[in-house]
Amino acid sequence: MNTVCVLIMAAGKGTRMKSALPKVLHSALDRRIIDYVIESANQAGVMPQDTAVLVGSGGEEVEAHITENFPEVKVLWQHEQLGTGHAVKSALEWWKNYDSLIVLNGDVPLLKPESLRELISSCRENDCTVITFNAENPGAYGRIIRKENSVSIVEYKDASPEQRQIHEVNAGCYAFRVKSLLQIINSITNNNAQHEYYITDALALMNEAGLTTGAFTLPEEEMQGVNTQAELASVARTVRMRVLSRWMNEGVRIADPESTYISPDAELSHDVTIMPNVQIWGRSRISEGSYIGSGSILTNSIIGRNVKVIAYAVIENSELKEGSKAGPFCYIRDNTCLEAGAFAGKFVELKNSHIGEGSKVPHLSYMGDATLGHDVNIGAGSITCNYDGEHKNKTHIGDNCFIGSSTMFVAPVEVGEGSTTAAGSVITKKVPANSLGIGRARQTNIADWSLHDHHHHKTTTEGEK
Repeated sequence: MNTVCVLIMAAGKGTRMKSALPKVLHSALDRRIIDYVIESANQAGVMPQDTAVLVGSGGEEVEAHITENFPEVKVLWQHEQLGTGHAVKSALEWWKNYDSLIVLNGDVPLLKPESLRELISSCRENDCTVITFNAENPGAYGRIIRKENSVSIVEYKDASPEQRQIHEVNAGCYAFRVKSLLQIINSITNNNAQHEYYITDALALMNEAGLTTGAFTLPEEEMQGVNTQAELASVARTVRMRVLSRWMNEGVRIADPESTYISPDAELSHDVTIMPNVQIWGRSRISEGSYIGSGSILTNSIIGRNVKVIAYAVIENSELKEGSKAGPFCYIRDNTCLEAGAFAGKFVELKNSHIGEGSKVPHLSYMGDATLGHDVNIGAGSITCNYDGEHKNKTHIGDNCFIGSSTMFVAPVEVGEGSTTAAGSVITKKVPANSLGIGRARQTNIADWSLHDHHHHKTTTEGEK
């Protein structure tokens, strides 16, 4: 069995990103660019424990991210950035025990697992396989010179005018037969303008040693690197379109792909309808028959079957069960659950609350740390006063309650099932089951108190002074 390992190069600074964040930790959609490369290797059949990330500049941040999210992936250090040849050599103790070594850049998030799988099987014939692509504008890339059973790379500055006409260029990713690489790795020198050790020299050294070198061509799109914010945006757009195509092929209706953002980690079902300007982030899941209206932003949320998110709803870390409805203009967050058929309407905020089956919070209300039973109706402008300055307190409202408009629940408080509160009540004590809770000041009317007379009267007193 040919054992294969993947070394992902992530030691560069990425100065052209003009950011304090290490380049490989920038996100395309909501996944870091290095995560795509690790994921790709994994899907191509390389186990996480046979994958290593080589870090250098800003390495502590990259290491922390890898350790937290990919605990089995090895983190190796290149303490001085002396070029790609030096980088591969600094990881030698790790890769020398494998049969094959694949070297990938940490900033090629578009590389498809199937391409990588093909590369892994094709590289068994050669001692070194360089990954190439045919560039539309080959610019300053190293040119690929193919001969019968060898391939060499001519750097742009060393290339003749004829060689500069070549469109096949070096993508900077390689596959090596380990025992062959071990023969020549110590012969790589830094006799060049940058005084760096280049892994590209490995091909020339192998050719001299009579070893076989080959090239494996991939589509240019897959080898697109990320060196600037503009390139990151371009890569993110490609990732986004790939994700959208995947879901449209599965029967999701996306009204306007140009304005729709779906995380690569989200899961959707057939017969889901997504209107323009929708964003779906994290590990959100949307079940069949659901409708997500314009302007809605969902993050790590679970949407059951036949749910209608009308429009402009922000839903975070929450669940909307079968047939429930939300929006327009509502904010549902922090582990809120709408049970089947429940409704959260206009200008409503729900936080860490459980809304029972068929219950409605239709307008202008805040329910925080609240539990509502089934078939509860919350009148407009009702609020749970859940925070006393020190603790978050709970409100319990039983089944079949009717809450009058503008009821304030001073938590912790409980309303028994079947009860009603009068509009404008401040509820500070438990309302027993099947009762009417009234907590409002008595209305007093003062006769002949028109604003006009009042001011007129005031003016005369001023004058008498």
